Amino acid sequence: MPPLGPIEAIVPIAARTPMKLFAGTAHRELAQGIADWLRIELGALTITRFPDSEMYVKFEESVRGTECFIVQPTCFPIDTNLLELLILIDALKRASAESITCVMPYYGYARQERKAAPREAITAKLIADLLSTAGINRLVAMDLHADAIQGFFNIPVDHLTGVGIIADYLEEEGLKDRDDVVLVSPDEGRVKTVRSIASRLHAPLAVGYKVRDADGKAENAGLAGDVRNKKCIVYDDIISTGGSIMEIVDALLLNGARPEITIACTHAVFAGKAVERLNRPEIAEIIVTDTIPIPPEKRSPKTRVLSIAPLFAEAIQRIWTDESVSSLFDD
Repeated sequence: MPPLGPIEAIVPIAARTPMKLFAGTAHRELAQGIADWLRIELGALTITRFPDSEMYVKFEESVRGTECFIVQPTCFPIDTNLLELLILIDALKRASAESITCVMPYYGYARQERKAAPREAITAKLIADLLSTAGINRLVAMDLHADAIQGFFNIPVDHLTGVGIIADYLEEEGLKDRDDVVLVSPDEGRVKTVRSIASRLHAPLAVGYKVRDADGKAENAGLAGDVRNKKCIVYDDIISTGGSIMEIVDALLLNGARPEITIACTHAVFAGKAVERLNRPEIAEIIVTDTIPIPPEKRSPKTRVLSIAPLFAEAIQRIWTDESVSSLFDD
């Protein structure tokens, strides 16, 4: 995607509400990347803590009558970043911002989107209620773990996907139109998404499937699809501890796949033993996006980080100019 033109030239000055972009502390590098693509400066903002650890937020410039965008993935530490985001929203609302758009590349608690057992919370819905009550007018998110989360909001939700960015990279690496490449979904839940990548690369699809034991624990039970002597590319939306990825890698090797497996995901949570698990020699490459900051200790020579800043910049620009966001993903 080429750099955007000067933002002042997009819409006549008299016809638009001024726009400002702010960054929380969760991923300032990404926010700066978005600002660079938009060719604007990040808004001035102070976020500190009192001696008793209470958070203090102050916007250092007027936001009255402006369209404000806040970039803040709710990644680790999730609760801290979420509370900071809520306080930022409240401060903007009280400062008479015309509208507030929450740009949340990673939606924490998205995997708790349903009640799977008695006396459980539906935490993803609670987060939606908190954001709405705090005062956002719109949400921009990427690759929500469950599409149903969009329905938890009574405001517009722009659901972006990083799958196209990953598919573009794979195509640039020469993996399109090869008869030895197979795209792999680690479970039934990701089939639709992985099929879209397979379609882009003109490659077949294989699917891992799981069964649950009496305690509700999911275990990989097998693989549907031919992977013998194939180079396999596994995609999942989130890699947390890496347990599910290890299960599908084992299943692929058991079924004769070549020991040069590519792992791809949108959200590189990499918690617990994930880095250690992903370091096994049969994994040749790990492709991730930067929805979450990835410190050096969570990277290896195998890791390829793709920037989603251009995509979010384009979405923000389209929201600001009342253009279609969904058309970004038209085939």
